[in-house]
Amino acid sequence: MMKKIILGFPLAVLLILLLLPPDGGEAIGVCYGRNGNNLPAASEVVSLYKSKSIGGMRIYNTDGATLNSLKGSNIEVIMDVAKVDIINIAKDKNAARGWVKDNVINFWPAVKFKYISVGNELIHRNSIEKYILQAISNIEAALSRAGVGGKIKVSTAVDTGVLGQSYPPSNGVFSNSATYLIPIIQHLANTGAPLLVNIYPYFSYISNKAQIKLEYALFTASGTVVTDGQYKYNNLFDALVDSVYAAMEKVSPGGSRVPIVVSESGWPSADGDSASIVNAKTYNSNLIRHVNKGTPRRSGKPIETYIFAMFNENQKPAGYERHWGLFYPNKNPVYSISF
Repeated sequence: MMKKIILGFPLAVLLILLLLPPDGGEAIGVCYGRNGNNLPAASEVVSLYKSKSIGGMRIYNTDGATLNSLKGSNIEVIMDVAKVDIINIAKDKNAARGWVKDNVINFWPAVKFKYISVGNELIHRNSIEKYILQAISNIEAALSRAGVGGKIKVSTAVDTGVLGQSYPPSNGVFSNSATYLIPIIQHLANTGAPLLVNIYPYFSYISNKAQIKLEYALFTASGTVVTDGQYKYNNLFDALVDSVYAAMEKVSPGGSRVPIVVSESGWPSADGDSASIVNAKTYNSNLIRHVNKGTPRRSGKPIETYIFAMFNENQKPAGYERHWGLFYPNKNPVYSISF
C-alpha cells in the first residue's frame, strides 16, 4: 500500500501541474470603447467580462459608472488620461493630485488599476506630445503622495507610426518626428513601467499587400517568412513588436529593460479590405493562443495584450472602424472565441 502511495504521488503532482496555467502567463484583456449609443450598461459589460473570464480591461476615460461597476470584479484595468486633461495635469501638480484622487484613489483598491496611460497615440502627431512626460511624472508623484506609488504604473500608448523603419525588425528605429518619445523611454526604464504599444498587423497588411501575405498577418503562415539574423518570424505581430523593442534598445541604455504591453490589437469583421468575420476570428483566436510564447527577440516572455475591442461601436466613422468588436451591442458574439 505504501509503495502505491509513493509511486502515485509524483503522478498526481504532475497532473496538477499540467492543469495549472503556465507560470508567468499573461491574461488577455479587451478594450472597452464606448463610442456607441446602443451599448449595454456598464454593470452588464463588467458581468460579460467576468462570464467570459476576461481578466483585463482598457478604458479610455474616467467614466464613473464603469469604475463603480468594476469594484470587486478583480479585473485589471488600464485607464487613460483624456487628451483634454493632459496639459493641465502637466502644468499643475495640484491638478494631477485632484485627478488621481477623483479617478484612482476614490476607487482603489476595489478597482484593480494596473496602468495609467497618459494619452493614446499622441506621440508624433499632436502638439500635446511635449506635455506627456511631465504629466506622467506629476501623476506618479500624486500616486506616491496618496500612498500607492509603484503599485500603479504610468505610461503612454503609442502606435507603430512612431517607427521610421521597421523591416527587418532588428533595424527598427524611431522616426525623427517621435523625438518626444526618447526621454519617455528613458523615464520608463527608471520606473519599471512598460511602453504601451498598439499593434495592428491589419493596417500593415492592407497598406502593403504586394509584400505582405495574408497568412503572415493572421498567424497562419506554415513556416518562416522573415529571417532576421538569428531571429525567424512566421507572423507579422511578432515582427512589429520586435521592431519597437529594437528601436528602444537603440535610443537609451535602459531601453532594453522597458517591456512592451500591447495595449490594442485586433482585426475588423466587416466593411473593409480583408475585413471579415472569418479573418477577425482567425486573427484574434490565434493572437490569444500566441501571446504566452513571446516574440523571437523576447522568446518565452509572455506579451500582455489587450484585444480591440469589446463591442462594435456605431458612433465611430462609417466603415470598418465600426466593426472591431468581439460582441454586438446586444451582447451576442460576433463570432465564437475563447479566452
